Amino acid sequence: MTEINSPSVGSWNVRIGRRIWPATVSGLGGFLVIYVLAQLSQTLGVLLLVAPFGASCVLVFALPQSPLAQPKNVIGGHLISAFIGIAVYGLLGAHPLSFALAVGLAIAAMQVTGTLHPPAGADPIVVLATGASWSFLVMPMLAGTLLIVAAAYCFHRFISHRSYPG
Repeated sequence: MTEINSPSVGSWNVRIGRRIWPATVSGLGGFLVIYVLAQLSQTLGVLLLVAPFGASCVLVFALPQSPLAQPKNVIGGHLISAFIGIAVYGLLGAHPLSFALAVGLAIAAMQVTGTLHPPAGADPIVVLATGASWSFLVMPMLAGTLLIVAAAYCFHRFISHRSYPG
């Protein structure tokens, strides 16, 4: 049995302690952006918040140097994927094949355009599940991603002191 004061437990506590501050800062960034998007949605009466934005916050606040978290990936990935979802919905409606086709095309298009952003892979599912129209590209996609990227830039510059974009 390992004693509480053994080196392995102590080093585990040190490793966990070193992760708490960066994790808290990353969590704070995600909290602030999602709160602002939700509050603006409620106040303005327009949709600015979709579930994939939570996953985008994981990347831009916890892994800001990741190629997948860069502004062109966040904005471009979401716009391309939502566009494909809307186009597929307009052509085929919402059927199992449509969901699969839209996600597959979104992945391929993001990869070809150099805008790969994993959270955006969920956008076609959101579009098809809700029957979103072309206005979805502006609100919430463009407005939301611009806010996420701008907030991440300011947050990292003034609070976390990490470089973003990388």
